[in-house]
Amino acid sequence: MTVTGPDASGTRGPGRPRNDDIDAQILAATLELVDENETPTVTRIVERSGVSRAALYRRWPSITALVATAVDTGRGMPAPIPTDGDLREAVLGSFLEAEAGAEPAAYPEERFRRRISMAMADRELQKAYWDSHVSRRRVPIEDALRAGIERGVLRDDLDVEACFDLLAGVFYYQTVVRGATLAEADAYARCAAALDVAWRGMCAD
Repeated sequence: MTVTGPDASGTRGPGRPRNDDIDAQILAATLELVDENETPTVTRIVERSGVSRAALYRRWPSITALVATAVDTGRGMPAPIPTDGDLREAVLGSFLEAEAGAEPAAYPEERFRRRISMAMADRELQKAYWDSHVSRRRVPIEDALRAGIERGVLRDDLDVEACFDLLAGVFYYQTVVRGATLAEADAYARCAAALDVAWRGMCAD
């Protein structure tokens, strides 16, 4: 899916300053194609946005990077997690709130499922999305888990990244494998129960 062009490194040389309106046009056109279940090629994005290929290439090192950003549109970044109180409630509550409290109008379920299918079909896109977005969303919870280890609340031999994968996997199993959403009371209850089991195993003796 990689497409190179002028300034394919993603760095900008001398010239006119970046135009945020053009960025928005490119992203909007890309997202429209994604939401319409069309393949977002450079040609289709240029046609839909009215922006030149040169302008697109000045802003994005590859079509893969552009699509990775577009499919994340509408998702907010998680807030830092307070670590001076009940850590279990703060961490597990953050997971449940993030998954159950997503605003459908901002990030509809159809876009989520399209994102999953596109990433599974294109490993390069999957890696780009991980590098540019997913890995950053892990930071608040991973930082909270590290704080829990320092406080002696959690075991000092925990692999923080593995723990995050374990907790996040609870939700992906419901949405990707079972086809459920956390708007369903039984799915929400399953997630809450699974997180509680995982947390007990993570706790210090």
